Amino acid sequence: MKIAIPIINGKLCMHFGHCEQFALVEADETAKTISATEFLTPPAHEPGVLPRWLHEQGANVIIAGGMGQRAQGLFTQNGIAVIVGAPADTPEDIVTAYLAGTLEAGQNVCDH
Repeated sequence: MKIAIPIINGKLCMHFGHCEQFALVEADETAKTISATEFLTPPAHEPGVLPRWLHEQGANVIIAGGMGQRAQGLFTQNGIAVIVGAPADTPEDIVTAYLAGTLEAGQNVCDH
């Protein structure tokens, strides 16, 4: 599986559309291990661009602090599961917690 995480200053960006990069973390869901992390600069943020681009990068899941309802729908249409309300932590810590089933996803910090 490949998990996308919006990043700013090395940690999760609370709003995916304002991130500097995306960490694409390859993980083995069965072994609960991370095999690789790649940092990519996304294209300009416009409606519909990031879900399609992340789908093209092979992402299956996106973990974000906040995301609007329209964006969540576009990710779902592109076959990418959406998790919002994640803490501002490093990509590796977030994915490790996700794989262990201990990721504390809280309130969606985006209201549009």
